Amino acid sequence: MKSRGLATFALGATVVMLLSGCVGAFLPQSPRPTSTPTGEKVDVALEPFYSQVLVWETCEAGDFQCTTATAPLDWNDPARASIELALIRKAAPGDPIGSLLINPGGPGASGYDFVRDSTSSGVDDRLRAKFDVVGFDPRGVNHSSKVSCYGDPSEMDAFLYGLSSNPVGSDAWIADQQASSRAFGQSCLAHTGELLGYVDTVSAARDLDLLRAVLGDAKLNYLGYSYGTLLGATFAERYPEKTGRLVLDGAVDPATTEFDVTSVQAQGFESAMRAYLKDCLKRDECPFTGSVESSMVSIRDLLTRLAAAPLTGSDGRQLGSGAMFNAMILPLYNVQTWPLLDDLFPDVLGGNADYALQLADAYYGRLGDGTYEDNSTEAFIAVNCLDYTVDSSIETMRAEAAELARLAPIFGPQMSYGGTGCVGWPYPPTRVRGAIAAEGSAPILVVGTTNDPATPYRWAKALAAQLENGHLLSFEGEGHTAYNSSPCVNRIVDDFLIEGKVPTGSPRC
Repeated sequence: MKSRGLATFALGATVVMLLSGCVGAFLPQSPRPTSTPTGEKVDVALEPFYSQVLVWETCEAGDFQCTTATAPLDWNDPARASIELALIRKAAPGDPIGSLLINPGGPGASGYDFVRDSTSSGVDDRLRAKFDVVGFDPRGVNHSSKVSCYGDPSEMDAFLYGLSSNPVGSDAWIADQQASSRAFGQSCLAHTGELLGYVDTVSAARDLDLLRAVLGDAKLNYLGYSYGTLLGATFAERYPEKTGRLVLDGAVDPATTEFDVTSVQAQGFESAMRAYLKDCLKRDECPFTGSVESSMVSIRDLLTRLAAAPLTGSDGRQLGSGAMFNAMILPLYNVQTWPLLDDLFPDVLGGNADYALQLADAYYGRLGDGTYEDNSTEAFIAVNCLDYTVDSSIETMRAEAAELARLAPIFGPQMSYGGTGCVGWPYPPTRVRGAIAAEGSAPILVVGTTNDPATPYRWAKALAAQLENGHLLSFEGEGHTAYNSSPCVNRIVDDFLIEGKVPTGSPRC
């Protein structure tokens, strides 16, 4: 699951001016603002964490306030060691309802960067006026105590873009993939240490409760996208009495297996590509002609050719079918980025690799100088290897590959053999998958987009049905997640978060 962009606006720190006749003077600068913890009773071993006072510092060119919270490394042994969690906020201009914590997904996406970098695509004026909008990096991610796997970005290049000389699915190819995964896991352990075993979603949900308390909120107000819906639902399951107003947009079904996730997403991207082609073929500048079906066959044939004979980019890297797959799916996340595909396909069909590599780089957060802007890829793998149990037997993987190719002829083969990804991972999976009911919780709003390629609509329906107090809001449209894609969606979400207004029935926008 990928993350989506988000914007948050609010007023900065207030400067108090004292006017006397024609003479004005500034009062001395106020002390650094603090967040007062709730003071709720917790286990004595957790009291030092829940009683900490957050001190907010002006940051990011003065436009935001930032702070760091401390959490236990191991929630089952709080005194053993601690980690840091990075937070950033835009304060409401007046008296806020409370804090609204934001998670953009991933797993591995930075909530800190999510709030800092975007200016118009996320939280709208109504929410900015009522909440202190808080972005945070979960454990293992970017500005917080983080997963790190390589000291040199060229090693990450080799891991992500390296090609095996053996045919996909062959015994030798599987052995190559498994060896690469084992080496990656051992490098992550060497660079990260024991944190690598504690970046699971349940631990992150316990961190979320800690952040709620030290921010001074008796109940959690939360907006989670994509993987952030799993994190929010996990919080609600563990702390139903502490749920305030939770919105889960682009929902993940917590009961799905790893293969179910892959299968449904492959079909989701297949559907999104068909939607793109249907739109494209109406336009003169479309790189395809004929029908949607014939165009799908052309794309499948292109991937087959790249698997057999990769193109070489100007920097020497090769564009195989895997990198082309990432270049294709990135624009499919949002209908506004579909035009990138208009440029991608003729460029690659003309024998050029650079534009496709640029899109694949954007997917992985690789910058033009060859470095990586964050650790989202390392964190994504580390969290998923703890969250999902995978059958890595060759027989099972080959059977699943055949089924994926049947269900999604273009994307299925590119998403096969996922069982090799966590082979030899230093720590076993810890999350017990299953339906989440969150019995006794406050109402929870689940948002699903009917043709979301990454978190398909059926997952939103499933999660809303599982939750004892779940309410489904459907957006009939394209793209990953729905908030700020429709005034109708925004109105219902804002009414829920600000006023606690629960929509009647199952509204559709």
